[in-house]
Amino acid sequence: MTRSRRLASNLRDLRNAVSKLPDAVVLLDEQQQVRWFNHAAENLLGLRRPQDRGVSLPQRLAGSELADWLRDGARAPLNDASAPGQADSQINLSLLPLGDHEQLLLAHDVSHLNRLEQTRRDFVSNVSHELRTPLTVIHGYLELLDPEDVPELAPVLGEMRAQSKRMGQIVEDLLTLSRLETQHEVVDERVPMEALLATVRKEAEALSQGRHRIVLESTAGVDLLGSPKDLHSALSNLASNAVRYTPAGGSITIHWQREPTGAAYSVSDTGFGIPASHLARLTERFYRVSSSRSRETGGTGLGLSIVKHVLNLHQAQLRIQSAPGVGSTFSCHFGTARLLPPGGNDET
Repeated sequence: MTRSRRLASNLRDLRNAVSKLPDAVVLLDEQQQVRWFNHAAENLLGLRRPQDRGVSLPQRLAGSELADWLRDGARAPLNDASAPGQADSQINLSLLPLGDHEQLLLAHDVSHLNRLEQTRRDFVSNVSHELRTPLTVIHGYLELLDPEDVPELAPVLGEMRAQSKRMGQIVEDLLTLSRLETQHEVVDERVPMEALLATVRKEAEALSQGRHRIVLESTAGVDLLGSPKDLHSALSNLASNAVRYTPAGGSITIHWQREPTGAAYSVSDTGFGIPASHLARLTERFYRVSSSRSRETGGTGLGLSIVKHVLNLHQAQLRIQSAPGVGSTFSCHFGTARLLPPGGNDET
């Protein structure tokens, strides 16, 4: 009896603790019928006791994203879904197995984080727009000044021009990133890959100015379906990064090849390489492995973040392989749904 009372007391304490959690917790049986839920589930999911105990949760929340997600098996977490109990709130959901015949539904309110993120995006976009005009004016006046007229100021004017150009590029990249972050889909067009790859190679050669050996290997024999402008931005970013971070005399290889699940665009270099501890954060805006090296090469710290967002819009993945002193390979993997036979036939 003492052991039974102790177990019962522990269960009551556990239930009381869970009932006070800010996250919604719902205990479901194997038919997804509600067995128990805490107070947060009342606020976020709109459940009511005692009438909702024993009801089918997909039926109770019919017409919502959550109901469709549960019916489809809830294999992956559902993010930024509308909260059935609070129309102006967003929640992240996950369904976890509990024992042999039960499941635990967890819902976390992310409305505050989403509002903060939206505020950040609006701030970056607005500031970038405001900076664009004065920077254009400053750069324009600097171009009017001829170093030959004031030889003693020639080095200063050269540095001012370079820095104003770099600031202008940062503003343009911020505006591009702000647009991509608020964009949920692209207007699909045929992207002729042979022409795009030739353009990317020419741009890399222009940036290299003969300091590197640049090779293009295209064997995929397919075009892409997507945004020509955005894909050009992403693929060119990877090639220009390889040029910037590869010492003179190194080689850069641009690949476009088929793979079992689609096709892959990759850029391999013999550059400095990146320690493994940095790889996971490379696509964060303004993240730099070496600040001094990035400034020397003219990088803005936004290129890989732009690449990641462009690929997300095309349901593609960015993979990075690198080792210090060996070099790096950045590859973009596109699924078969994005592939088109070359030419004018748009049927996959």
